[in-house]
Amino acid sequence: MANPLCKPWEHELSRRRFLGAGAGAMAFGALGGLASPAAAEQLKQREKQVLFIWLDGGMSQLESWDPKPDTEFGGPFRTIKTSVPGTHFSELLPRSAKQAHRLCVVRSISTKDNSHSAGVGRIQRGDPKNRGVTYPYFGSAVAKLMGPTASKLPPYVWVKPGSGGFKSEDAGFLSPKYGALAFGDGKPPENLLRHPSLTVEEDEERNELRALLDKRYAAQRQPKYTEANAYVYDSARELMKRADIFDTTKLPAKDLDRYGRHDLGLHTLIARNMLEAGVRFVKVNSYGWDTHGDNFNAHASLVPKFDQAFASIIEDLAERGMLENVLVIAMSEFGRTPRINGHVGRDHWPEAWSIAMAGCGLKPGALIGETNDKGTWVKGDGHDIGAAFHTWFRALGIDPKKVEYDNNGQPLPIAHDDMAPIKEALA
Repeated sequence: MANPLCKPWEHELSRRRFLGAGAGAMAFGALGGLASPAAAEQLKQREKQVLFIWLDGGMSQLESWDPKPDTEFGGPFRTIKTSVPGTHFSELLPRSAKQAHRLCVVRSISTKDNSHSAGVGRIQRGDPKNRGVTYPYFGSAVAKLMGPTASKLPPYVWVKPGSGGFKSEDAGFLSPKYGALAFGDGKPPENLLRHPSLTVEEDEERNELRALLDKRYAAQRQPKYTEANAYVYDSARELMKRADIFDTTKLPAKDLDRYGRHDLGLHTLIARNMLEAGVRFVKVNSYGWDTHGDNFNAHASLVPKFDQAFASIIEDLAERGMLENVLVIAMSEFGRTPRINGHVGRDHWPEAWSIAMAGCGLKPGALIGETNDKGTWVKGDGHDIGAAFHTWFRALGIDPKKVEYDNNGQPLPIAHDDMAPIKEALA
């Protein structure tokens, strides 16, 4: 929901996105259940995956990764030591502080757009130069460039509060099939399983008929606009074969307690299970971070929930030997102002903020860049979001200088071609 202290237009796209506007009609719920240890072992040996935690609205860097206690804009929270000597986080992140030796934190992110409607899209698309086309979100880019894993499960899945469905708009100029399958509110998908009145043979015959009709329909139309429809059905059939992983009643109580019995905790636990099952890219959304008013009480509630979920999944991926092949990213569309407004809140601040990462291709324990004593500006060179995209692609083994998109014969760079990776972040 939009924060009343924001301008109305700043939430136009966020509101539309939250309500799940866009193509597709499949309402999928959240996955549960663990893959077998043997399957997880096979996956970790050959597949690279991504967990993208999106904190919608703007997490405050000053109440998380880059605290400035006892300064003009520092706020009431103290800092705490981490597992990396000399590195301190906000006291609101006690469990993440113990995982700092596995994290790669960049405190020198400096971007441009300070509105949600522009910032959300720009950040998740990597802000390429204006090419006259809408670029894909990072999840769609990975789905296109890397495809599904050997599991054949959908390559781009989105776990979020609110509505579910197939979100083709994330794909930009790519084929709509590279959009996200959104799993709303952690609920099992409706009507996923074969109806008991149908035999297996009858179900196969129905699907063969559907495929035949789809082929006739597609013969007179551009594949770009027909393959997404077939893709949704095919993905659903793969999910039907894996119905066991939808049983959230089997989630262990101890894991629910560790991750947190709240939306972000449950959805991150579901994301862990999706990664173990073989999904290539999993995005998890958390809403409510737009703290224009009562920032400190809001972050005192929000950040510990994030800390629970984030630290738990870092710990679990490391324990399972998967972290080296899973790229983990936690970020927002911008940070929040050092200056505290008249509503005891912090406003939008893209000039100097932080992102936290871990895993595949990254340097563990790295702390990159810094802000000045008040947290108002980056000291030295800042890193725009294009640099982050270069970094992520490189971490996944994709060289943006050599790999291009093909937009109907038009070659397009996969990341901003005037930017380069954050070298200090790469292993």
